[in-house]
Amino acid sequence: IPPIFGKLLYGSRFHAIRQSRGQQGIGISAVVMYAQLTTGRPTKITSKISEDRPAYQADLMMDTKKNQPEILREDTFHWDKKSGTKIELIIQGRYVKEKRQSVFEYLRSTAIVNPHARIILIEPDNTKTVFERATEKMPKATVEIKPHPEGTELGTLLKMGRATESYKLLSFLVNEFSRVTTEKAREICVRANVDEDMRPQDINREQANRLLNAFKLVKIMTPPTDCLSPIGETLVKKGLKKEMKADFIATSTRPPSVFSGNPFQVEAGIVYGGELPKEQSIQIMRFGNRVPLLYQQGGCVITHAIETIDWRRYGLEQRGGTGIPVGPAIVSVHVASTKIPFTSESKEAIADISEIQTEIQLVMRECARKMLSHLRKQQKLAKMKEKEEIIRKVLPLIAEKSADVLNKPVPPIAQVIAKIMNSVIIEDRIEYDEKNKTHKVKIEITNYTPHAKKFMLKAVVPSDAKIQNVNPKPESTDHIITWDMKGIPSTEKRTLEFEILGLDKDDYDENELYIDGIDPELVSGAEAWDSEAFEEKRKIMMEETKEEEIEEEIEEENKNSEKEEGE
Repeated sequence: IPPIFGKLLYGSRFHAIRQSRGQQGIGISAVVMYAQLTTGRPTKITSKISEDRPAYQADLMMDTKKNQPEILREDTFHWDKKSGTKIELIIQGRYVKEKRQSVFEYLRSTAIVNPHARIILIEPDNTKTVFERATEKMPKATVEIKPHPEGTELGTLLKMGRATESYKLLSFLVNEFSRVTTEKAREICVRANVDEDMRPQDINREQANRLLNAFKLVKIMTPPTDCLSPIGETLVKKGLKKEMKADFIATSTRPPSVFSGNPFQVEAGIVYGGELPKEQSIQIMRFGNRVPLLYQQGGCVITHAIETIDWRRYGLEQRGGTGIPVGPAIVSVHVASTKIPFTSESKEAIADISEIQTEIQLVMRECARKMLSHLRKQQKLAKMKEKEEIIRKVLPLIAEKSADVLNKPVPPIAQVIAKIMNSVIIEDRIEYDEKNKTHKVKIEITNYTPHAKKFMLKAVVPSDAKIQNVNPKPESTDHIITWDMKGIPSTEKRTLEFEILGLDKDDYDENELYIDGIDPELVSGAEAWDSEAFEEKRKIMMEETKEEEIEEEIEEENKNSEKEEGE
């Protein structure tokens, strides 16, 4: 424990390729050193690794000349906690409140992207704030992966060659690198003009350079992504919802991608409305591996990606179609990677990598489309309901007065209302059954047009939810429930119902409804079905499944290669 807190560059991340908050082995030891420099007092560390082990406690300082921990006192004792680490230190500094670069904002942002954590802040004036956890589910543990050829540098390749236990270059490439099969390794050797049977320990600088060039020429599958631990679309929404008061929250997670052989994944959210200011630039919340980035916003790829989107198409103001838009919104972007390409050692901004910028643009556009769809749906429904109320209030009075003047019976006005309205209104509501832990959804479709209408209605639900009690019987019930509305007569209403199991109350608070086979301009309450967009999503899911199968094949081939070399 003492070296972790009292020695610089004592990191657990070196040469380990997996997503991690820490990277350089500087953070916590630098805090200990700063406390020592400003107050001259030691740091007290208390740690316990399991319930059946005693707790360890130490008072330590740092020997800055030798870069070694200086233990002033250490002891073991009984601690009433199952496990955990407690750090106590005093730092001299200026405490800032009510600013974006404050301790409060940092911890609030941390709570958003770490919804499993419960954070308690007690400020110098004894103000206590508790950021409650939004889920009991812990993040998925990341798996360390082998280096990918695309991201390997010259020095790393030479060092790996000297350290390997493989006797031949061919088996070295297969066993020590990710996604390299025997066939690909042989192709690399041919393109690099090196003997596949040579000892990897004998690789010289010139041969290593040729191998690096061959890596770029040979098409190698992207690295596996189980080394990443994204927050997930549902938990991103939960994290934002518990800390932000808003009318609407849209979230999205992109499939994993790669830059220079390093896997990465981008997820984002948009918070809209509520008490957010309408006349100010939107707030941008940036995160790298679940850590808030509070400084150098203008030099970050996240900001640059947001500035290049034409937000006017999505209902926000933006002069000239570029720059940070204006409106009642907050955007949150999280980049998860085995190697976040920060612009400097201070890790305050992410560098302009084209692959990362493209993924941020795609995920933000997807969130923006959801926001625009919600706004249009609400505006259109509100307008149609207002129109309906006026017509239903005024038209009967006109009919009665006309009948009275002409001394005739009051005529039926339902068809007249339908002709004036000329719209199909779809209204939906969601109720949560606490007892049975189910979301009950009810959809009402009213045909306010002069003719019968036939179309398909689709309700998209989360893929991890279980659908039950669908009424009437749909055409399909995968994660897309499809009903064939076989001709709804003019002025008549149809009611659809279904239930969802397996989600928490806040996980499902708005229906995604789509219509197909009808002019979308006639419909209020649902969007036009985009079959190409959903087909693209389906392809991505199939590719991810295929990647897992290929990964298993490569692992099996690696085992066979090791067996052959041993023989």
